[in-house]
Amino acid sequence: MELDSKSIELDDIKGHSNGNIQTVFIRDEEDPNHVSHVAPKYLGTATDQRDMSVLGRQQVLRRNFRFISIVGFGCTLISTWEVLLTLLTFVLIDGGLAGFVWGYIAIVIGFMFVYASLGEMASMAPTSGGQYHWVSEFAPKNSQKFLSFITGWLCFTGWQCAIVSIAFLAGTIIQGLIILNVPTYVFERWQGTMLVIAITAFAIVFNTFLAKKLPMVEGLILIIHIVGLFAIVIPLWVLAPRNTAKAVFTEFSNGGGWSSTGTSVMVGLSTSIVSMLGFDCGVHMSEEIKDASETLPRAMTWAVILNAILGFIMVLTLCFTMGDAASILQTDTLFPFIQIFYNTTQSYAATNVMVTILIVTLTSSAISEVATASRQLWSFARDGGVPFAAFLQHVTPGWNIPLNAVLVSLVVTVLLSLINIGSTVALDAIISLTIGSLVSSYIITVGCILMKRIRKEPLPARRWTLGRYGFAVNVCALLFLVPIFIFSFFPLATPVVASTMNWGVVIYSAMIIFATVYYFLYARHVYVPPVALVKRDL
Repeated sequence: MELDSKSIELDDIKGHSNGNIQTVFIRDEEDPNHVSHVAPKYLGTATDQRDMSVLGRQQVLRRNFRFISIVGFGCTLISTWEVLLTLLTFVLIDGGLAGFVWGYIAIVIGFMFVYASLGEMASMAPTSGGQYHWVSEFAPKNSQKFLSFITGWLCFTGWQCAIVSIAFLAGTIIQGLIILNVPTYVFERWQGTMLVIAITAFAIVFNTFLAKKLPMVEGLILIIHIVGLFAIVIPLWVLAPRNTAKAVFTEFSNGGGWSSTGTSVMVGLSTSIVSMLGFDCGVHMSEEIKDASETLPRAMTWAVILNAILGFIMVLTLCFTMGDAASILQTDTLFPFIQIFYNTTQSYAATNVMVTILIVTLTSSAISEVATASRQLWSFARDGGVPFAAFLQHVTPGWNIPLNAVLVSLVVTVLLSLINIGSTVALDAIISLTIGSLVSSYIITVGCILMKRIRKEPLPARRWTLGRYGFAVNVCALLFLVPIFIFSFFPLATPVVASTMNWGVVIYSAMIIFATVYYFLYARHVYVPPVALVKRDL
């Protein structure tokens, strides 16, 4: 098969009347007998159809997301203020109150540059492949194929681990709530693993049988996401004791025993990083967004801004109302924020309601995580980037979802969740793997577009552009991403022994080695880099 043999022309899109229902048949020139059925109302705009033709893709998924629903998708998937609460332990050990406040501000500013860079590329090429597609188009020609392949594996790893991370948090929070209410309960790690699997299974069911309702649900969950924040912070504002402004803005801590407070603060940034990581989620849904080349970057921008504001409210609230950090770190509930809620309200009922809000929003985040991860995997599979590609790229007729890729996400989550049974630092490793994989995919992607700008090579037309600021924005994004990638694999404390080591770096390295070996032994013969399908007039 020649790499450029697969193409879709707009003339191949024809309406066919079948009773009262009009179905559009999209025919694949490589396989004329293969026809995809997409209802006309889900085809999107003429621009969407033109973009798909330019990118050499078929429209096989429903375009049922609009601006508000994709903003909701991004906000609820990332769950910024919820993650800040649940990962409070990390920043209390490394960084303290001042490290939390100033670190969060720095992370938000840095990620603004990153997502501005990604948003511009999303407007150039709105495809579910996201980063690996952009690298294929924008990398130097002699390295396009390999870099694109590796970037696809980084995105696959990052998003699959993201499902485990969020389900892990929701599941173990349930255990923490049981500990608070039932003093005789004995915590077992295997029970947490079963809860992780149960939450993921629920997300899988939602992404199959209720997939058509996902945009509507995202809008509803966005309301819960916003209202839920104030349902939690208002009791804290009214009832909790206050830390002084001096303590909040000037007192750093080095509970991890690092050589300097600055190093400790950098390690503790993982809490804020996770809370703002992954707004490329909408990119992997781009073939399900109406008028994607304009709607997607705008929605990404607003989702980042909205979550950043909500997160800042939560950071300041926690820092001023948590009380003594050392005492809440000793809580039996596993999560300091549960102890903060109880200390403030002195009510089991109030604490249960406040924590339940988080469980609901985190479970909703897991639903969105599954949708994102499965679309990224499906897209990568259709280009032959993973084993069993023919199975994984299949889109179930009538459902218009990549069902096999959705189910594989469940299998991967189950396997990764088993780490928790044998390790007390499983969450650290999984979160580090999520950060390391996604951040390195951003580094490669932004680096490629920056290289084109340095070489003064023409960029594709886009409806959302950084204009003359593109070079500076890309440079700032890279200067921000490189150090947080390095520190993402640090353990929380020293000295480091086998039981406290952050094993994320080992898993990350193993994934890179496997992908590289797989590429040179087999994938380079079957992987079709997206640039080979693109028919673009710059």
